[in-house]
Amino acid sequence: MAADIVSILHADLDAFYASVEQRDNPELVGQPVIVGGLGGRGVVTTASYEARPFGVRSAMPMVEARRLCPHAVFLPGRMARYAEVSREVFAIFREFTPLVEPLSLDEAFLDVTACLSLLGTPRQIAASLRARVRERCGLAVSVGIGPSKMVAKIATTLAKPDGLLEVPRAEVESFLSPLAVSHLWGVGPVTHAALQRAGIVTIGDLAAIDVGRLRAVVGRQAPSLIELARGEDERRVDPERDRKSCGEENTFARDMTDGDEVRRTIVAHAEAVAARLRADRLSARTVVLKLKLAQRRSAGKYPLLTRSRTLAEPTDDGASISAAALSLWSAVAPGKRIRLIGVSASNLEPVSVKQLPLLDWQSRQRRGALNRAIDDIASRYGRTALRRGGIEVERASPTQALKDPKPSG
Repeated sequence: MAADIVSILHADLDAFYASVEQRDNPELVGQPVIVGGLGGRGVVTTASYEARPFGVRSAMPMVEARRLCPHAVFLPGRMARYAEVSREVFAIFREFTPLVEPLSLDEAFLDVTACLSLLGTPRQIAASLRARVRERCGLAVSVGIGPSKMVAKIATTLAKPDGLLEVPRAEVESFLSPLAVSHLWGVGPVTHAALQRAGIVTIGDLAAIDVGRLRAVVGRQAPSLIELARGEDERRVDPERDRKSCGEENTFARDMTDGDEVRRTIVAHAEAVAARLRADRLSARTVVLKLKLAQRRSAGKYPLLTRSRTLAEPTDDGASISAAALSLWSAVAPGKRIRLIGVSASNLEPVSVKQLPLLDWQSRQRRGALNRAIDDIASRYGRTALRRGGIEVERASPTQALKDPKPSG
């Protein structure tokens, strides 16, 4: 395939979590909706476009969001529901091309090069995709089109909200040149600040600089940054790209030690992770517990502690993930005060049907029916509408619960 005929779409659902909440509850349409952790230390996950003029943005402390937009509707989020809607949207993407590379629940790259003779120009394909997602799912999706993944992604950023922007290969240089260097992949806050100190403000500035001079500013990444600034990005859409893990975490309103609130939080996170696994038809072999300790090292810096447990067999069951996470907590919790706790699942693989002994099969059937009921209630009424009990029975001693907890990072 010649490089000059590659056509890549980057599709990004606008304010996805908030948009799903507005779609599922029409009374929220037109209102500022903010999704995230509702505690004093929670952060914003997504803000609807009605909330953004007030200065609310993702990753902002929820306390600040409430100050800026006190009249907003604040919601805790329903990850199982978002995963379900995501599957519906991605099924539409795959109606246009099998070359779909998911980046998250609400974002993907699509290589439509081989579809042009059948479906029309890249712009026509993108327009049809946007119309189909809106018609079937009631959601807005912004799309950028370019000859590379990076250009397509930047085009999407500039097309939002609810827009479409195409950058032909011949116009890549003129498109990139006036943009701030922060648009480039690999330019985070630290690199951005270093480039600005060196007088490198735009992508055009970066494209024109000598690699030796740039190396003195940013080190070993200098050659790759110059290539990206010149629009040279050979990365192809990879439909086999696997998600490495999925997880849930929250920051407590006050420092916590061992107790029912912590254990209920662990169980809630485990159930949410399990629901996302089931929605994506995945199972996990490893459960990871993440803690942020309440021992400030410097301004805003707190030590992180992670522990993992590899299960005997992969699972998508909330009770199994809860048991593993609670065991990890019991092994490391004594005497520790924490600010944040999270549960994640890794070593993911597609769900498969195996030959099991009759008793195991019957147990799996009962547990599967329970999980389906939990998912149905959560999709209708939210993840907090139903909680799994039995926290007290999980209070095993560290040696009983887990003989060999291993740090995962």
